[in-house]
Amino acid sequence: MIMDAGGGGPLPDDGLPVVERDVVRVVVLDTAGRLLLFHTRDPDHPDLGTWWELPGGGIDPGETYRDAAVRELREETGIVVAPGQVGPPAWRRHSSFRHGAVRRLQHEVVATVRLAVPGADIDGAGRLDYEHDAYFGHRWWPVPEVLGSGDRFYPGRLPALLGPLLDGQEVDEPFELWS
Repeated sequence: MIMDAGGGGPLPDDGLPVVERDVVRVVVLDTAGRLLLFHTRDPDHPDLGTWWELPGGGIDPGETYRDAAVRELREETGIVVAPGQVGPPAWRRHSSFRHGAVRRLQHEVVATVRLAVPGADIDGAGRLDYEHDAYFGHRWWPVPEVLGSGDRFYPGRLPALLGPLLDGQEVDEPFELWS
């Protein structure tokens, strides 16, 4: 194991170069109280299987987390929101996982967006190439189903921490070595 100096935890010495970045993840809720999740896989690591993932991605230089959330939602889903619709970064976390030929070390904030429509249509035309390969479905999940699900999620503790987040609690999650 090697130690991360950026607020994470021990990283495996798996020979992969480490790419560190700041990230925003978005809890997108529709008017029916359902949560948008992508069904995801990493084609380079089939041993990881599949999982359900919150939309989101890297915060570019000069961007705020709100700007990045707006951009990522538009690119990944086609959903257009204003920065003012993005809630505060109420969940903070650090994580690491294998992705392609690198190990990601991410410093993440999770914010909530509440849509004014039920189950907005998803348009992935703006996705990056690797996202087209990784995302093979999506679902608007009723929140109680997420809370009680035995499926695999990213973030891994989503079923345990979504309830407190939606109840207005600040969530500071310790480091997650996801893969």
